[in-house]
Amino acid sequence: MRSPWQDRIMPFDHNDHYHRLLLRQVPRNGRAALDVGCGTGRFARRLAQSGLRVDAIDRSAEAIAEARAASARTADHRAPQFRHADLTELQLPQGHYDFISCLATVHHMPFATVAALRDALAPGGVLVILGCYPEKTRLDWAWSLAAVPVNAAARLAVAAAETLRRRQAPPAGTAPVAMPTMPLHEIRRKAASLLPGCRIRRLLFWRYLLVFRQGA
Repeated sequence: MRSPWQDRIMPFDHNDHYHRLLLRQVPRNGRAALDVGCGTGRFARRLAQSGLRVDAIDRSAEAIAEARAASARTADHRAPQFRHADLTELQLPQGHYDFISCLATVHHMPFATVAALRDALAPGGVLVILGCYPEKTRLDWAWSLAAVPVNAAARLAVAAAETLRRRQAPPAGTAPVAMPTMPLHEIRRKAASLLPGCRIRRLLFWRYLLVFRQGA
């Protein structure tokens, strides 16, 4: 069975669906943010619009080019600083960011890389990971099957508007796609060691949410 989230082009974007949930995790009075695996920059721009100074990185040069072009079209002085970079090869400033986000990105790299994100958080800073996981257990498949009709309804609801938008706007670049391989129970185990005190909950649409607060 092929999970619907595996499609490369969807009129209903599962990551975008959770933007509001992620934005609610931003610390009050936060100033600096980092968006890892920013893709074409939609969430990074939403962070910047909330008043944060945003650094946004992605290892796809095509995605970064589209992110910069999209920000240029809005001519917003609060636009994120987009950078073509691979997190696994990057030296992040220690204790600098009040908020770090990773949307469908962690499964593209060794999970231990989250330690670098942990160390880049300022005291009280928050790391949020919207992650993907493969179906391995009966519970995984139960959630997957429950999401299918909801996903289908959402896709039908937005398909017409999305088609119109694509006709009126330049096409967005396509970010690299990778299949997740680490099951959710393994993610929980490793996260407990690397991000002590973190909270992980399963979400609909083949996602989980991890929230870690530095010094909590």
